[in-house]
This record gives sequence, structure tokens and C-alpha cells, in this order.
Amino acid sequence: MIVMKFGGSSLESGAAVRRVTAIVKSHLAAKPLVVVSALGNTTNRLLQIAEETEHGRRYSAWKGIKELWEYHAGVAEEVIEGSAYRCLEESLRHQFTALHRLVATLEDEGRELTPALYDEILSYGERLSSEIVNAALHGAGTPSVQVDARQLILTDNQHTHATPLYWETYAKLRRIIPRLAIDRTVVLGGFIGATESGATTTLGRGGSDLTASIVGAAFCAEEVQIWTDVDGILTSDPRVYDRGYKLKSISYPEAAAMAYGGAKVLHPDTVAPAMRQRIPITVRNSRRPEVAGTRVVANVEPSAHVVKSIACKSDLTVLEIRLHGDPEGNIETLRQLCGCHGVSPEFLAQNGDAVYLAIKGSDRYDRLQMDIEGCVEVRLRPERAILTLVGSDIPRTPNLKERVLGALKNTEAVVLWDHHNAPAMSIVVPQRDLRKSVEALHRELFSQPDPRVLAEVRRPVKEEAEVSLTSLVMSRPQAARGMPHRLGLAER
Repeated sequence: MIVMKFGGSSLESGAAVRRVTAIVKSHLAAKPLVVVSALGNTTNRLLQIAEETEHGRRYSAWKGIKELWEYHAGVAEEVIEGSAYRCLEESLRHQFTALHRLVATLEDEGRELTPALYDEILSYGERLSSEIVNAALHGAGTPSVQVDARQLILTDNQHTHATPLYWETYAKLRRIIPRLAIDRTVVLGGFIGATESGATTTLGRGGSDLTASIVGAAFCAEEVQIWTDVDGILTSDPRVYDRGYKLKSISYPEAAAMAYGGAKVLHPDTVAPAMRQRIPITVRNSRRPEVAGTRVVANVEPSAHVVKSIACKSDLTVLEIRLHGDPEGNIETLRQLCGCHGVSPEFLAQNGDAVYLAIKGSDRYDRLQMDIEGCVEVRLRPERAILTLVGSDIPRTPNLKERVLGALKNTEAVVLWDHHNAPAMSIVVPQRDLRKSVEALHRELFSQPDPRVLAEVRRPVKEEAEVSLTSLVMSRPQAARGMPHRLGLAER
């Protein structure tokens, strides 16, 4: 058995969904279980709808739901036809009606939009996409069955970033999935789960990767495949610096360090379940399925490169805090302080006699009320980015810090490295210097690429341009554009 997870960029249009069905069909001999994210940027649109509802902007919320309906109905119309399409349309209509009623009820009754209700709204993305992909597989001649992930993934009650209850979830998966998968391909939405009381939860952004890893671990799968829109794990974030190389393989700890450093290709918690069972994770490009991708495994080829990749987090405010007392205790105190004030740390580490705390630039650092006993000094560094160099040999390379500072000699850079065994080194740089810094480091660290571990990335012209949700909606036939009014989503 293998697990195949497809991200939103692999499901952004009817053509993309058809491509996914073809990929799944080509792997039927391996008995795939399919995990899907929401279509395209649906999760972001659902977040906007939730925020519009919270601020009492009913028309904007209604308009967002209407556009999402037209988008999903249009994709469904492209991938399936006839009576099967009519059945799918009716099911999608039912889900959108329920979403609209939930949003309308919140406003009419003046209920607070709690984290639990946020999760309920966001869960519709994966619930809808799994239905569409299941129908597309049926239409392509592949027997399949859709399962609501909330019946399988059991979590705690930390809404919006729930932690799976692993052993209870494994038991549910092993009890339910085998009888469904005898002669069919199982399809489920990632990212979502439920508490023991049945309340809907979500696993945090990118949580579909974690779902796939959990499912793979439950059945000791041969492989967990993460299908996305890049050829694999790259030496740099292509949105920041697009001249990087593809890694042929990377170790579990290195992949985890990359994810925690901000690399979007994997959810930070994805690696652990697969690593415990030594299940390979392969990152592949759904637009170019012939490319081998990157394998995340226990043992990798020796490399001439100390650093394997450069991950980054942008638009941060960094606080340099000097404290008295035990360093580990200081970090735990700050973590608890952040939790009490609803601030989510993007980075928190001891460096010499200072603790560096990074939060999103949009968060209000003054809410932290830095009244920590023994605090000596707090220095604020706004508009910063944090680069994370990843490589298992980093702790054993004492001259690396000097090489890094030499490459960044024209940048106000602060290297954060505590010489522990973590396969990573972090650097704080001004946000304005982010691209320049990544380019300089890439030039220093990968000037002579080792062909045993790195491969050139071919950059073809995209076969289909990235299209906005609005343009997709506007291209649909008039019949599809009129559907929301029959859903009961008429303007109010």
C-alpha cells in the first residue's frame, strides 16, 4: 500500500483534477490511498468568509460563498458528466447550503466566531475536494469511495492547530479502512479531524501532509507520496530565489528542520509518524509526474555539501531578550507567556546569553507584557526574516559561521547557533535583504553542486497559467453562474 497526498495546487482546476486521476490510475498496482487538500486557494477564501462574518459584513461573506460554489461546481462539471455529475452537484449543493446557513446563523444570533466555529468553516474545503476527486476517479473508471476524515483522525481540542491522538487514530484507521479498500481506492480529505466528542478540528495550515503521514504510519505503507507543484525539495525557496537545485534525497531530521524553518513543501509535523516506521516520503510534481522527486529517508548519500537547503520565514518581528537564570527555563517561561497572550512564536531559541523570540510582524509584541523577573534588556528588531541553513553536518563544521558571515558581510546579519546537535543554523537578516541574502548564501554554499545529491531543475513554461478564482468563475457557463440562487444563497 502507498499513500498519495495531493495539495491544493495539484487540484486547482478541472484539468488538474483529471491529471491527478491519471496519476492515481498509474499507481493502482500499489494499492493507493488518496489524501487531498482543498481545491486551489479555497482555504484562504474560507478564512476570508469567516473574517467577513466576524466583522458583520454579510454581503461580502455571501459573495465569497457564491464564488466558491461557482468554482467547485465548474470544476465538477469539467471532470464528470451525465447522471454522475447531477448526483455530485446535488451533494455539493447540500454542503454549500449548510455552509451558508452556518454563516447566516452566526450573524443572526450574534454568536461569537470561536476557534471551534473557524474549524467548522475551514473543514468544508477538504470535504468538498474529496467528493470531487472521488467522483472524478469513478468517472475515469477507477472504483473509489470517499470517507470523511473526521471519522478517522481523532485529535485533542486545540482548535485551529489540533494535535492528533496517534494511537487512537491508528486504531480507527485499521478498523475502518481495510474493509473499504478491498476493491476500491479510498479518498479522504486531509487537514481535518474531530475530538472524542465529535467537534470538528483542523491540524494547522499544511496539515494534509500530516494526515498522509499518519495514514501511512497506521498501515506501515511502502511510501508516502506528497504531490505538489515543484519537482521536489529544493536548495532554496523558489519564491525567494528560483535558481536552486533539487535534492535527490534528504534525511528525516533534515526534512523536519527545513519544515520548521519555513519550507512550505512539508508540514512541520509530517516527518515524525513516517520516521517512526521508517517509511520513505517522496515529494513529487503533479505537473511533471515523470520526475523522480526527492526522497526523505533514514540514510542518505554522503554529500560534499555541509548545507543541504536554505529555508526562510518572512515578515517577522524579532525580540532579543537578555535574562538572568537558567537558559532552558527562560525559553519555557517565554513560551508560556506567548501562550497566555495568544501569540504564536515563529522562532524561539537561546543564543549565548540572549533568547531570540520571533513573531509575525502583524502580531502585537506589546501584548507579551515583558515583565519577566530578571529581564536585563529587550532589543526590538522589526521587519526581519530568519534564514535556516539545514544539513546534518552543520554541528560538526566549526568554520561555517565565518563562511556565512563572510557571504553576508554587506548585511546586518545575526547568526543564531547554539552548537547543539540540531542539523540547522539560523540567521536573522533585514526583510529588505532577504533575496539578496539567500542568493549570496546559495552562491557560497552551492558553487560546485555535487551531482550525487543535487539535480538541475528544469523550468518549463507552465502549461496552464495560474488563474484566480474570479477568472475561473467568470469563465463558467451561465447555467453554473446561476446555481447559487437555487441553493438558497440569494443576496440578502
